Amino acid sequence: MNTTFVNGLALLEALARAGEPCGVSELARQLQLTKSNVHRLLQTLNEQGYVQNVGATGRYEVTLKLWELGVEVLDKLDVKRVAFEPMERLVALTGETVHLSILDHGEVVYIDKVDSPQPVRAYSKVGGRAPAYCVATGKALLAHASAAVVDAVARELRSHTANTITDPTELRAELKRVREAGYAINRGEWREGVCGVAAPIRDGRGSVIAAIGISGPVDRLKSRVVKQFAPAVVEVARSISSRLGWTGSAGA
Repeated sequence: MNTTFVNGLALLEALARAGEPCGVSELARQLQLTKSNVHRLLQTLNEQGYVQNVGATGRYEVTLKLWELGVEVLDKLDVKRVAFEPMERLVALTGETVHLSILDHGEVVYIDKVDSPQPVRAYSKVGGRAPAYCVATGKALLAHASAAVVDAVARELRSHTANTITDPTELRAELKRVREAGYAINRGEWREGVCGVAAPIRDGRGSVIAAIGISGPVDRLKSRVVKQFAPAVVEVARSISSRLGWTGSAGA
């Protein structure tokens, strides 16, 4: 057995499961390897694009290259496949565009969507990104992210519209409300006149891995309408989570 290869895989798994950047000493203790061994493995993985150094902190995190390699598997049994029919159902119910998003370095990445049939609708593209703190799916994901991830986002807040949250204390309060309510709302914080509501999706272990939400023009998605649609969005998120093996209760 190739020990270096096995250790490299173990290192990738440890970083992927950590949920936040890890340092060499921490990884060495966890994997029972020498620090020099871990450092060499990290350098190799960094050169190949699988991990990256977070600023000048000396801590590392995995990149989306692992996700890109897993596209074939994800297409066979993943949140995209499981979510597609519920997404279509949500479009039919609300008449608005539905997004499926994941979190990456403080941004949401739209991994799938079903467009609204209406001529005036929210426009986006699969693979597109948006600041997580500005959009509903992003808030739904940040509300269940690690403190380190939220702290990093809170340090980079800037205004995109008059409604954008730019105060770290206000952001944390908003994320607390999201956890309590079970859904997140975008009040035109990323694009003027575009609002939305989203809820988190959990895997079989209960970890939040994605978020689903609707978005559309404020003329249709007024505050009252958003609140009316919120339970349906939460229920669709729960049904997707259930198909992924989650058996917990709402808001867990």
